[in-house]
Amino acid sequence: MHCPFCRHPDSRVIDSRTSDDGLSIRRRRQCPECGGRFSTIETASLNVIKRSGVIEPFSREKVMSGVRKACQGRPVTDADLAVLAQKVEEAVRQTGSSQIDTNEIGLAILGPLRELDEVAFLRFASVYQAFDSLEDFESSIEQLRADRERRLHAVPGE
Repeated sequence: MHCPFCRHPDSRVIDSRTSDDGLSIRRRRQCPECGGRFSTIETASLNVIKRSGVIEPFSREKVMSGVRKACQGRPVTDADLAVLAQKVEEAVRQTGSSQIDTNEIGLAILGPLRELDEVAFLRFASVYQAFDSLEDFESSIEQLRADRERRLHAVPGE
């Protein structure tokens, strides 16, 4: 790590701490040449492989933007979308891969969106999963109803 003060090509780590969200590490460094101290923040890069083959950095904002369209007119706040985007990023990072394609991100969105708002889930799923007919909607709605019934009749602790 180059010193930002004298551009010496090396520095010594004095202290390391994990961020509150656990996704980055803050390091306090000191330059052996000039003695200047500075901080760095390190994160693992996560790239998205788009359908066109283009690779770009993962963006929570893009997740929120895509889901926001499905949530129009629904009782979903920006804070709800931020939490959903964080859940999606955490799920994607847990795969351990530094590159993930857009299809996998879409799959990671479906679960948290379903918990957040079923109507928004259907809207998003209809585009993402390319529903072609009313039967596709009916099948998805039946699955939502069956899952809701299972949750209502689930015994706590099992």
